[in-house]
Amino acid sequence: MRKPALINPWMNEEELQSWIREATNQKDYQKRLVIWLTATGHFHAHQIAHMLGVSKQAVWLWIMQYNKQGPEGLRRQGRGGRRWSFLTSDEENHLLTSIVEESVKGKITGAKQLLAKIQQLTGKTVSLAYVYKLLKRNNWRKLTPRPRHIKADVVKQEDFKKNFPPFWKT
Repeated sequence: MRKPALINPWMNEEELQSWIREATNQKDYQKRLVIWLTATGHFHAHQIAHMLGVSKQAVWLWIMQYNKQGPEGLRRQGRGGRRWSFLTSDEENHLLTSIVEESVKGKITGAKQLLAKIQQLTGKTVSLAYVYKLLKRNNWRKLTPRPRHIKADVVKQEDFKKNFPPFWKT
């Protein structure tokens, strides 16, 4: 059987134990525990993965990161998140708070008016999908709520009942 992984001596055993206790969340605790079990217990990666309920690949990844960069290597951020944007999240929040007054007055009633404002602010042409994604990112559903349905006066309910009998009676 293959030998257990070796851990580079970035810290001694007492420093490792105190480092484990300083973990702020469960994920950090698991990563640090993997290093400690590999360094002191000489467990194999599949045994550690089974004990902690993580994948064997994750154990190998954490060991590799620790061996290359030390304790700082385990602080790496995961994949995903915002890769590019025309506006930072603070600028987006500022933009949306500034248009609240305009939307209440009725100057900005839809995404197309907001599109023009964003294009003016960024100096670039953006799509309508960008506006909708911006609104979704900031948990906005609508710019202005409608007080009533726009076709409410066209057909009244009484007229509908008189003129359109149920389909099974005809």
